Amino acid sequence: MPSAWTGQDGSWSIGYSHDKPYSTLWTSVTLFPALQMSGRYVGISGIQGFGQGHAGANTYGRYKDKVFDAKLQLVEEGEYWPALAIGRTDLFGTGLFRSDYVALGKHFGPLETTVGYGTGLIDGAFAGARWTLPDAPRWALVAEYDARDYRQDFRAEETFAGERASGLKAGVEYRWGWLSLQAAHQKSHAAINAMVTIPLNEREFVPKIYEPAPFQPKELPARPTAQQWHVDPHYARALQQALHRQDYTLVSLAYRRDTLSLNLSNSRISDMGRAVGRAVRTAMYFMPLETRTIKVTYSEQDMPVGSYEFFDMQALSDYLTGKIDRHRFKEYVLVRPAGPEDRIRHDSTGALAAGLSDDNGLAVLLSEDGDLVQLKQQDSLLNRFKLAPRLGFYFNDPSGALKYELGVAANLDRRIANGLYFNSQVAATLLEDVSDVTQPSNSLLPHVRTDIAEYKRGGKVKLNKAVLNQYFKPAGQWYGRVSAGLYEEMFAGAGGQLLYAPFDRRWAADVTVDALRQRDFQGWLGMRDYDTVSAIASLHYRLPYETTATLRAGRFLAKDNGARFEIKRRFRSGFEIGGWYTYTDGQDITSPGSPASPYRDKGIFFRMSLDALLPQDSRSRANFAISPWTRDVGQMVNSPGDLYPMVESGEWTLHQSDGLGNFSERADEANHPAVARPIERVTPGPNVRLRLEDSSHAFPPLSELGTTLLGAGAIVGLASLADERWKDLVAENRNNRLVKGWDKLGKAAPLLAVGGAGMALALGDSKLQNTGLIALQAATVSAGGSMLLKQVFNRARPEQNAGHWGHQPSDRSRSDSSFPSNHAAVTFAAITPFAAEYRAPWLYGVAAAASLGRTAGNKHWLSDVAAGGILGYFTGKWLWSAQRERERYPAMLDLGPGYAGVKLNHRY
Repeated sequence: MPSAWTGQDGSWSIGYSHDKPYSTLWTSVTLFPALQMSGRYVGISGIQGFGQGHAGANTYGRYKDKVFDAKLQLVEEGEYWPALAIGRTDLFGTGLFRSDYVALGKHFGPLETTVGYGTGLIDGAFAGARWTLPDAPRWALVAEYDARDYRQDFRAEETFAGERASGLKAGVEYRWGWLSLQAAHQKSHAAINAMVTIPLNEREFVPKIYEPAPFQPKELPARPTAQQWHVDPHYARALQQALHRQDYTLVSLAYRRDTLSLNLSNSRISDMGRAVGRAVRTAMYFMPLETRTIKVTYSEQDMPVGSYEFFDMQALSDYLTGKIDRHRFKEYVLVRPAGPEDRIRHDSTGALAAGLSDDNGLAVLLSEDGDLVQLKQQDSLLNRFKLAPRLGFYFNDPSGALKYELGVAANLDRRIANGLYFNSQVAATLLEDVSDVTQPSNSLLPHVRTDIAEYKRGGKVKLNKAVLNQYFKPAGQWYGRVSAGLYEEMFAGAGGQLLYAPFDRRWAADVTVDALRQRDFQGWLGMRDYDTVSAIASLHYRLPYETTATLRAGRFLAKDNGARFEIKRRFRSGFEIGGWYTYTDGQDITSPGSPASPYRDKGIFFRMSLDALLPQDSRSRANFAISPWTRDVGQMVNSPGDLYPMVESGEWTLHQSDGLGNFSERADEANHPAVARPIERVTPGPNVRLRLEDSSHAFPPLSELGTTLLGAGAIVGLASLADERWKDLVAENRNNRLVKGWDKLGKAAPLLAVGGAGMALALGDSKLQNTGLIALQAATVSAGGSMLLKQVFNRARPEQNAGHWGHQPSDRSRSDSSFPSNHAAVTFAAITPFAAEYRAPWLYGVAAAASLGRTAGNKHWLSDVAAGGILGYFTGKWLWSAQRERERYPAMLDLGPGYAGVKLNHRY
């Protein structure tokens, strides 16, 4: 039975349970402090997955179902009140295990108690208790009253579920670290559950015992003078080679006017600030004696991301040796986003371009790049050869619940010129049973993904990828890529991507366009007849709790148009968990879709940072995704080099606190916000309270309010005198194309106004954000006021022909009353704060013209629009006057306990 607790924020559990007749492989994660999501893969003993005559009758085995659950804690447990949570099991899909419930939970010392009530399979009241033994805290005794009505289970009469009944259960639980084991018994049978729980919000799971120490030469090199540096390139090469030995790549150097400049990246260190810190430590042993400034530009694929300038060498040395603190050191540092101008030019003396390091030879590496084992060779120019095993799984095909593919892949990557890379992969399949799938795709859309079995039946050795990528950075916060070649196993093409990632903003946007042609099943240079152009525009937005929401809209692989929404949470360990949902005009009506409810592509994904799992720092990641079905709707081609994930980590470091990250690796800075990266949380309470106080104080006094109401009444009265004449005038031109467009504009006006206010809040500077927030408040208040007035007047709409001030029929809801116009009220309320803040009275004309569109469709009288517009105007003006001084309000986002002095308002 469920409980009222959602687990510690970032807890990820994976387990297996057997509760006859159900065997369940499950996982759950506390995505946010009060939200827990779960996924289950349930097998039911006693029922075959497919009946005789079906292709999977003899191969699929027992019946299996995918189940997704959600639980939201509404009230956190307090000293005197219990925790309160609501939840639903089996959110979508077959709904075989659906229940809705509410649960209360309270701790009494070592005793944890739960009571609740459910509907659906959980039928009625339930309860549970867990008692942790005081003398043996790893052990606990558990008991619960199971309220599930097993007779309502799927085909219960054919399984052991038909013999089960609700009632008491008792069991024992043992916990040791991340591991947990439960065994329970009830009168009909016994059950077991085993799981491992991983705390994703821990920075690391394995101590960095093999992490190399910062550079410190056995013998101090003799530092040259500036003249010696320019005359003898040996000094620059010595620094370059010292950096290469620490996994720095693309290292370029220049010394001009007492400034040592370095362009570099690092193939192993995950924190950009830490990588820059180690590079600076190294440079201080080799730099010319006259050096007054060190400038380091960190790059990704030859695209500058972050620039660090250090202006006082003594302060730099003192900080790295612990003699001064970070606050004082920041006076001598400039951290900013890097631009094209930060690249080192190699057309004059004192510059050394990136060059090959010593050949390291082939090496056998364990747990590298997400591979269990690999054979690898890589140099400092990112030229790489890698040979590694591959293992893939495919779930729930009718021919078998689990399909696998085991093979080996060889990757060859070459840097041809500045920003120009060639990436290729040849894969060989050793063992697989995916090709045993004999059921052909029944998709009615172009088969952009559902012919996967045909591809697996193709050649055993394939050229999966052979693509040229040109990366470039045309301006300060712009990134670009142009690609051509074999993108992936199924598609080849040519295209590009342009990304804009403004500094000090929570958002980034990119556009990707690719002309694609489908590859044949053999996997070399052959092509099929299908070709398309995909064009996707994406908006990425950073939310609190290190969450990123992405909206993609455009044309997808199967020539369907629509949108895809993604959301992911990044935990302190570097692990990311997220999901996606796609809505397009591709009518995928094949099972599980139907004409009434076409299938929408959806799924969940995991990105695991191996840094938290390894005894030394690593940038390696392992990615995998799970989708309920392989379908053609809402699909995208695998990007040959998606820019946003590439620069996201570096941009994240620049936005965190002072942007230095773990630059110094000092133990006394372990809890600094830039190092510990505390979770940004939503704390709206103080802000909301102050805004309510200001708004109440700014509300007009009764005398002024009475005068305002008299004036408003006069305007509405004059408009009412013109109602009939205006109605007739519009009716004469109702079939005019402009009038029809005017009607559509009137319908869309409040959505456009509120959407614009939302965009201002999300994407604008601090002034625009505050105005957008006021506009959204005004729209909400005016909408509520409008609905209240509708209840009072109950005026019939013009199209009902009930007279000028007639009432609606008794069978019509008062909320549908004509007076006042809710569209006009919301439109004026959302626009007024912007018109007032930016002194743009023409916006009132836009609002009036749009609102009058409601009369063009015979939905409102002229006086309805006048009354709604006045209500919206005064609401917007009142709240703007009360809250326009944005500096008064505390930030709604902070970094939690222990970081009370660090607040985030509009800077990210």
